Amino acid sequence: MLDPGLCAGVGMVETARAAVAGGATVVQLRDKAAGTARMIETGRALKAALAGTGAVLIVNDDVEAAVAIGADGLHIGQGDMAVTEARARIGAAMVLRLSVETPALAAAVDQALVEYIGAGPVFATPSKLDHKAPVGFEGLAAQVAASPVPAVAIGGLKTEHVAQVLKAGAQGVAVVSAICGQPDPKAAARALRDRIDALTV
Repeated sequence: MLDPGLCAGVGMVETARAAVAGGATVVQLRDKAAGTARMIETGRALKAALAGTGAVLIVNDDVEAAVAIGADGLHIGQGDMAVTEARARIGAAMVLRLSVETPALAAAVDQALVEYIGAGPVFATPSKLDHKAPVGFEGLAAQVAASPVPAVAIGGLKTEHVAQVLKAGAQGVAVVSAICGQPDPKAAARALRDRIDALTV
């Protein structure tokens, strides 16, 4: 996930380009301070930078921006909008990912509308100050087990947590500061990719 503050030194587009070169497969654009126009501008630049790489571009929260960018997907939280509304607005082709914080919310996911959940938060994270209480790896496992769709673990995660994330049943790990804001985003992404590959071969 891209954070404009953490990525300020390099910029979000160049950070994304480097991360994908290092092995990142999904880039999520999140900028709570940006209006829709700026999200669209950044998103279009990201889409151009990622063209031909096979990486997926997900837009956080802003459905209007996601549609205008032609993003690959939209990520929403529980309080952003109804899943049915989000799906109606983005159409059938775009991926929809939903944050959940409890096993009950995970179990309630409609797999006809949502392809993935963002499960957690595993740890507290300074990149999202309004997050719910951390659930740890045990809580993550409970959410994953309850969900009818695959899960990506979220919340303060680093490369050293990959084994526990995969053991909990999540299919992927979403990171911010582990790549964004690092001196060498490409190397940071490569270290994360190598760890995942070593544990999933």
